[in-house]
Amino acid sequence: QVQLVESGGGLVQAGGSLRLSCAASGRTFSNYNMGWFRQAPGKEREFVAAITRSGETTIHADSVKGRFTISRDNAKSTVYLQMNSLKPEDTAVYYCAADRTLGLHTRGSNYDYWGQGTQVTVSS
Repeated sequence: QVQLVESGGGLVQAGGSLRLSCAASGRTFSNYNMGWFRQAPGKEREFVAAITRSGETTIHADSVKGRFTISRDNAKSTVYLQMNSLKPEDTAVYYCAADRTLGLHTRGSNYDYWGQGTQVTVSS
């Protein structure tokens, strides 16, 4: 079992920045690829970004590429999502997730453990 707890969400004006954190406990954090997803009201959950166990390889959704950056600190068992140039359409609940399989995945069904989510609201 891996327990994931997100933090860092809040209310920010368009153009602003936030950094989300996801702290893991339980199993060895470095054994998992990690991902961020988001879900806006009335919409399906969508992939945001993912990072390999070592942190060497990342992928980002086209909608956030160039604005968001995923990173991790295995010594702190934490994965981050730096969000810059935020837009109102980025408003959503953001979730981190852990994937014990090989390869980076964009489908939520590939992930084994999920956090409870943190709300990000971007005002125009």
